[in-house]
Amino acid sequence: MIRPQTLILATRNQGKVSELREPLARFGFDVRSLPEDFPEVAETGSTFEENALIKARAVAEALLVPAVADDSGIEVDALDGAPGVYSARYSRDWPEVEGESTDERNNRKLLAELEGVPAERRTARFRCCMVLVYPSSWRDRPEDIVVSGAWEGSIAQRPSGGNGFGYDPLFIDPASGRTGAELSREEKMARSHRGKALKKLLEELERRTNAR
Repeated sequence: MIRPQTLILATRNQGKVSELREPLARFGFDVRSLPEDFPEVAETGSTFEENALIKARAVAEALLVPAVADDSGIEVDALDGAPGVYSARYSRDWPEVEGESTDERNNRKLLAELEGVPAERRTARFRCCMVLVYPSSWRDRPEDIVVSGAWEGSIAQRPSGGNGFGYDPLFIDPASGRTGAELSREEKMARSHRGKALKKLLEELERRTNAR
């Protein structure tokens, strides 16, 4: 029996871990989340791809195992593409409310910034860049994989739904008319930016497996 290869997801976001663990396990990976004591990796890139590569390379080189990282965010047209790469820390300068999560504060700020903007001008999209990076010290090191995906939609007037995370409660999926947080996990993965990027990553892994 072949022992599964440890693969680290460069995130502590359990929502992302649960979405990615099962499909990546099909390729012989023992998928694990980032260790709690792993130092924070500064996301200094100006694009989603740069940030994803920074995170994955830091993890792969430190732990000497393959690492998958993604950087994703939401771009709102009425805000000239903001928050973009700053999506996760969009509300860091926003007043805190006791008991409020970072996701809730980010959503509250986004709604405030869009106050008075009509529905037809609230168009937006989620973008995701996902990478699989291997340690540079590996002999016969496979080539890194870099893929991306986008999910077009719009921003609701108020949050709705209890599934998902991040901006999902505000993002309206045009195909269903529901927010990302109102979709089931399966529905979301079939439509979302991360689902599209993951599909491309799995297709490349499948291609490499068949080419052996």
